Amino acid sequence: MATMAGRLLLLLLLAVGGLLAVSMAEHEVLAKGSDEHDDNVYQVSKGGQGSLKSYQCSPQCSRRCGNTRYKKPCLFFCNKCCNTCLCVPSGYYGNKGECPCYNNWKTKRGGPKCP
Repeated sequence: MATMAGRLLLLLLLAVGGLLAVSMAEHEVLAKGSDEHDDNVYQVSKGGQGSLKSYQCSPQCSRRCGNTRYKKPCLFFCNKCCNTCLCVPSGYYGNKGECPCYNNWKTKRGGPKCP
């Protein structure tokens, strides 16, 4: 009888320890994920094509289109390009070589689609 109670206690301790380990690992993953989200939202992407998440497009395009007179069309096309390419070049103008998809997307007439 004592060995049965000992085994049950051991199993209970192992189960609680396993749940605690899983919980701690899950907490670390969630903490790292939230840090990445907070840190990268307002950073200028220099990582190239595919380096952004879709939720980062709007702030990056606001930055990119910040100095233009044509904000509405700039923001529209920048967000369209960013959602496809997941990249916005640094600066207000130029630097499109950082994002090949963004750089190579052309209009029907052959002009640049992305600002």
